[in-house]
Amino acid sequence: MDDIAVGPLDLAARVDDALAVQAVAFGLSAEEVGVRRHIVLRHLTCPGARALGATTGDGRLVGFVYGMPNDRAHWWSTIVEPYLRATGYENWLDDSFVITELHVHPAFQNRRIGRTLITSITADADEPRSILSAVDRESPARALYRKLGYQDLARQVHFPSAPMPYAVMGAKLPLLG
Repeated sequence: MDDIAVGPLDLAARVDDALAVQAVAFGLSAEEVGVRRHIVLRHLTCPGARALGATTGDGRLVGFVYGMPNDRAHWWSTIVEPYLRATGYENWLDDSFVITELHVHPAFQNRRIGRTLITSITADADEPRSILSAVDRESPARALYRKLGYQDLARQVHFPSAPMPYAVMGAKLPLLG
């Protein structure tokens, strides 16, 4: 990570750069990027929303994370709430900082950038815990989350229009090193 700096990101100003990273990392189509652009910009109006970016020396954005204090009225919470209620973890929707998106360009993965982004953004959270959703299959991302202390709260969570199921994961803060 020697040549990568992690710090505050004006995500509204760099939304297209961030979504370009997400498109490559997550395999999004141009249409999906367009939909997500509006979602990201709407999220940034939520109280407590903040973002961090990972940039190269020449200013290229190669990773980002953003999140906010969870709000049960948000779309994501309304989708995951029945799954969390069924597993006895519905209370995790309260007093949690939600990691909305975390992506690192594949050419820059395995350099501790994702770990630095998520541990840095949660280090400043006022909430005692963090929640997120991740594709419900074994992956480097899920392995990282587990190393940081996240555990599965609900699995096989189905989001409308998502082709694959997700897992909701939660961790007490601060995250494990």
